[in-house]
Amino acid sequence: LRGSMSLARCPDPQAYERANYVRILQSWQPPRDVLVLLAVLFVTFSLQFFALTASLTSFLRLTPLVWRLGFVWQLVTYPFIGLGAPGLWFLLELLILFWFSRDVYRYLGRRQFWQLILWSCAGAALVAVAVDVLLAVAGAGVSSFVLMQGQRILLAVVIAAFATLYGNATIYLFFVLPIRARWFLGLEILFAFMGFLGTKDLAGFAGICAAVGMTYGMLRGGVGRMLRTFVLRLQHAVYDARRRRLRRKRGLHVVRRRDGGDGSVRRGPWVN
Repeated sequence: LRGSMSLARCPDPQAYERANYVRILQSWQPPRDVLVLLAVLFVTFSLQFFALTASLTSFLRLTPLVWRLGFVWQLVTYPFIGLGAPGLWFLLELLILFWFSRDVYRYLGRRQFWQLILWSCAGAALVAVAVDVLLAVAGAGVSSFVLMQGQRILLAVVIAAFATLYGNATIYLFFVLPIRARWFLGLEILFAFMGFLGTKDLAGFAGICAAVGMTYGMLRGGVGRMLRTFVLRLQHAVYDARRRRLRRKRGLHVVRRRDGGDGSVRRGPWVN
């Protein structure tokens, strides 16, 4: 009986497809983890408008206190603290976050979804803090990280993940303009740059760029491969800097190993 009830043998394939589609709609439920994420963002967003809880939300957002006073927990907590003015724009951000997070979650599964969120957001925070340290040393002021707080860094991560996983899908930009999903990797950087022009938040802009790049790298090569590549490049940079320093050091000369008394130079490793 195998194949007797397949789509190819069905007398009315369109009715068969409609029945399956209706069954999917009736049995579909949004991922619980995504709903919890949206609820946490909405609750923390609301807490900032009350005098008793406003200090708590500011204590959990990403600030320069990470490197000034050692508030390292902000590297992990800041993506889950909603930010913005009360209005429809915040609700629209949550709706867009739900749309993209739903598809990314169903593709990756629960474990990989949260690994992507945590690794990308933490890496973006480290890059932003490093830029803030450089700005402070240069006397350029203090960063607010406003471009990458709360739902904004989550939007950057999930949209970049969707663009990587569903590159050929069509997304209607501003609900009107159809664009291939893969182009949103560059559009995110462009939108972040426009935000930088208005806020002068260089650290936040660097964090958005890092989040998009890490998301793409993790989904293309995996966390392990990405970390190994980073470690190898870091080791190469350290060894190269050490070699240049030793070369400049007085009294140290690098020569080739010589063979017999004819003075010829044998090709091979360098010796001191």
